[in-house]
Amino acid sequence: MIDIIGPEAEAHLTWNGLTDALEAGHRLPKAEIADIFLYRGKDTLLSRAAWISGLGQLVKTATIFPGNPSHGLPSVNGAVNLYSDRDGTLEALVDFHLVTKWKTAGDSLLAAKKLARPDSRNILLVGAGTVARSMIEAYGSLFPEARFTVWNRSPEKAQAMAGGKVSATEDLEAAVRAADIICTATMSHDPVVKGKWLKPGTHLDLIGAYRPDMREVDDETLRRASIFVDSRATTIGHIGEIKDPIARGVISESDIRADYYDLSHGGFARRSAEEITLAKNGGGAHLDLMTASYIAAMWRLR
Repeated sequence: MIDIIGPEAEAHLTWNGLTDALEAGHRLPKAEIADIFLYRGKDTLLSRAAWISGLGQLVKTATIFPGNPSHGLPSVNGAVNLYSDRDGTLEALVDFHLVTKWKTAGDSLLAAKKLARPDSRNILLVGAGTVARSMIEAYGSLFPEARFTVWNRSPEKAQAMAGGKVSATEDLEAAVRAADIICTATMSHDPVVKGKWLKPGTHLDLIGAYRPDMREVDDETLRRASIFVDSRATTIGHIGEIKDPIARGVISESDIRADYYDLSHGGFARRSAEEITLAKNGGGAHLDLMTASYIAAMWRLR
């Protein structure tokens, strides 16, 4: 029987449960992954496949059309197929937006658990879209006393998120200088966060740049930070935040200290309270597989 799992499954999920599942997934044999990117101007068709022995297989296809919101449509759409590790049969069709939300935010939350200072209280969200809203929920589970500041190129979108523990700002530099955690979730092709603004001990969580021609932070940020990625295989050769500065000699591959496959031997960790840490969220299909498997398992236990 094929499970059809929709957004109602969210009621059975927890952020801590997901990050535990992501850690467990990285203790299994290393994932085989493959990505196909097709472009038409600013539009992207991305198909991602993953196979983890002991967990299963997944194919996730996403269409990314940045102009869709002006027509009242989500900018990202797609489908998720989850297959049996035992015999390769289709086990579940899992809601695309549910998997994407929890995979993206859970990926960054796991990095924050390992890299952000435990006493972090001031969290800056650069960008005011769907991902930023998810990060308030995710970070709030780990840092319940945190307060959030939102900056967006269009100030009215940041203002729309304000309320409770969330405030809006138009002064990005001041917000960066005050932040303990900075989460960037933009569609920017040019850096918006400058390294000279960063205070010691800051943790940066970079989500938005997913194409080779996109950047969210400048070269100085990369020079000052200890750099981590969720997966070397899906970031170094594919994403501008890492690919571009390596190509220009700003950093080298050896400057990537660890990815999640280094969790088990302690490589993915902060070394000091003053260290600036940077984690690039590339969101590979193996993370979709781990997330979709967690969602399916919780759905079956309901």
